[in-house]
Amino acid sequence: MEEHAEPAGWIEAVGWFSLSVAFACALVILADVFLLGRRQHMWIMNLVHPVTALYWGPVALWFYFAHGRRTSQPAVEEHGMPDPDKLPDWNVQSKAISHCGAGCTLGDIAAEWLVFATSLTLAGKALFADFALDFAFAWILGVVFQYFTIVPMRGIGRLKGIWAAVKADTLSIIAFQTGLFLGMWLYQEVIFSPGLPKTTAAYWLMMQISMILGFFTAWPANVWLVRLGWKERM
Repeated sequence: MEEHAEPAGWIEAVGWFSLSVAFACALVILADVFLLGRRQHMWIMNLVHPVTALYWGPVALWFYFAHGRRTSQPAVEEHGMPDPDKLPDWNVQSKAISHCGAGCTLGDIAAEWLVFATSLTLAGKALFADFALDFAFAWILGVVFQYFTIVPMRGIGRLKGIWAAVKADTLSIIAFQTGLFLGMWLYQEVIFSPGLPKTTAAYWLMMQISMILGFFTAWPANVWLVRLGWKERM
């Protein structure tokens, strides 16, 4: 059993506050989508928006109400789909990264708890096991999320869709996870050495911050992927 550092009370309180706000933002989006009938024209976005709120919190909530609602089925039926070529680049890049980020987020959460539940280590360290499983789960789910974006937009078959999703999202996932892993290493090995327990809110607060870092390290890769046409401009 690895040793852990107990977080200060104020950091634990900030962690609980941040997690509560993030979950509340995700629930607001889910309620708007499923209870108020604003399901997205592209169904995978019904998951992308609330999952993004799990780490971006109020920023994701603002983006959803300012831009996400515009691609809901009622809005599309009334006004048509927005022209992606007329959207600001930051808007397009944010949505491109959010697909990858949503898959990464769900994969990371599942992998982290699996490592915790099984006391798994790699080279004697749970952090290295986190890195390995986080990447594997994030890659699988990231590709799944991208598949359900590319296939409806391009109207291609299953095998071509899988290959297109792998090609579109692998570099993005590597870039996202690079930022995430850098954040995890800093807070587990440097700032809070010998590491925060996963059962603390402080740990997940640091994960939120690390995921935001991953969002920005994935930005240049997604600019290139969209320009190359491997990712859809939407």
